Amino acid sequence: MTTFAKTQKRFSLKRLPGFGFIAITCFVMLYAPIFVLIVFSFNLGENIAVWEGFSLQWYVSAWHNEAVQDAGLRSLILALQASAYSTLLATMAALGTTRIKHFSGLTFIYVMINQPLMVPEIVTAVALMTLFAIIKTATGIQGMYYLVAAHTAFCIPFAYLPIRARLESMDLTLETAAADLYATPWKTFQRVTLPLLWPGIIAGAMLAFVISLDDVVITEFVKSSGQETLPTYMLGQLRRIITPEINAISTVLVSLSILVIGTFFVIDKKFGK
Repeated sequence: MTTFAKTQKRFSLKRLPGFGFIAITCFVMLYAPIFVLIVFSFNLGENIAVWEGFSLQWYVSAWHNEAVQDAGLRSLILALQASAYSTLLATMAALGTTRIKHFSGLTFIYVMINQPLMVPEIVTAVALMTLFAIIKTATGIQGMYYLVAAHTAFCIPFAYLPIRARLESMDLTLETAAADLYATPWKTFQRVTLPLLWPGIIAGAMLAFVISLDDVVITEFVKSSGQETLPTYMLGQLRRIITPEINAISTVLVSLSILVIGTFFVIDKKFGK
């Protein structure tokens, strides 16, 4: 029994035959296209496949492109709103599914909250488009509200998962002690639960922000005229003419995503314990 336990303890996935080769292959397949994209964003010529020299002209061109400016600003505002609303709703949902006694319908609720992760995104997009078309016809109300609502609905499960994981890993001793000291449920949440939950909330908000920022399918189906976002603008450009300007915009989006994720890891390392 002791020998078997030692054998199990010594087992390492890294020692399996071919592990290194498979790991390197996966990393190359994942990051080689992104590396090529970044390199050709500095290409001097207009050809996206032939290197003609180093230049920053496509970044300058994108910066001065009014269509890119409008779409970029709209994307940022949309992503900030969607991440804020979805994180708020996800926090309430996570508290409601972790701080109650288990009952038979809890699993069904969990499945429904994560439904956007389980069905093809285009199905969610068509469903939202149909619902909003009915509402627009009945009320005559137009605007960005529908796009914000669509992104919020799609981002809820992405914000929900890290918040729920944080709640499940938290020790209930402090919350119980606060209740024993006659703290109200609100005071317990305000003084104990929320400070401990902040890393999960920040993680959920950042994940929702990134998901909303680069969404194409739902935006393409729900948006109205004049509501172009940066990803849908890029998709439209790819249908017309492809220039390294698209590579430059994509590189900026990748850099922004890395910045957001890096910020989360710094915050989590500092405050997550």
